[in-house]
Amino acid sequence: MQKIVIITGASSGFGKSTAELLATKGHRVYGLCRRPMEHDKIRYRQCDVRDRENVAHVVQSIVEEEGRVDVLINNAGMGIGGALELATAEEIDLQMGTNFMGCVNMCQAVLPHMRHQRQGKIINLSSVGGLMGLPYQGFYSASKFAIEGFSEALAAEVRRFGIRVCMVEPGDFATGFTGSRKNSQTTLDDEDYGPVFRRTLGLIEKEENGGLQPEVLARRIARLVDMKRPPLRNVVANLEQWLSTVIKHILSGNQMVGILRDYYKC
Repeated sequence: MQKIVIITGASSGFGKSTAELLATKGHRVYGLCRRPMEHDKIRYRQCDVRDRENVAHVVQSIVEEEGRVDVLINNAGMGIGGALELATAEEIDLQMGTNFMGCVNMCQAVLPHMRHQRQGKIINLSSVGGLMGLPYQGFYSASKFAIEGFSEALAAEVRRFGIRVCMVEPGDFATGFTGSRKNSQTTLDDEDYGPVFRRTLGLIEKEENGGLQPEVLARRIARLVDMKRPPLRNVVANLEQWLSTVIKHILSGNQMVGILRDYYKC
């Protein structure tokens, strides 16, 4: 059955691949992004997910046009690299505002319509970094940990309205995310953090550039769109990263920190 789908961050990477795949499957896809975009099968709308009024206006216009919204995919996100100690208030606000509050804003705009319909599905993009704290990506991890807790609580609250909530937790993927990451110049210039940050950042970028293709994640999300009862959590990663999410629940916290320090050479 054709579904009305809204997906944020649809201009590139996961969002673009997912929007295109869902459109080819016959769904009516509304892609939200900050810059103007055109596509013969995707209905693009300009929207900044950090702006609550903008979000509410765009969602309302889609509902007025279509009469309903069946699926929301919260994909918009960005990354800031650097030491937690040296992060500025502006960097923290940008990271949390985009990744977490952007998700919250979209959910709060869509939920009244789904509740009225007594049906709907929300798919929130988390990360393997939302299951373990990644060094020098601490506020990115914090934003994804926040999505994990928010989504779990939301799933419990709205199930009785016929609304399903689930998460997708990608590992390393070869997308534009790597090139668009904002790295803290203060951290790079710091005599204590700088050398280690450069080494760790090199490892991170190597793993990302050699990661899975975004179409792999798009196919998983498309399956979740079609599923009546999707699993709450869906890790999509290579074997090594998938295993790391499993052993975290077996090892002690100190052991896991030790593994992360060894892996990221910090």
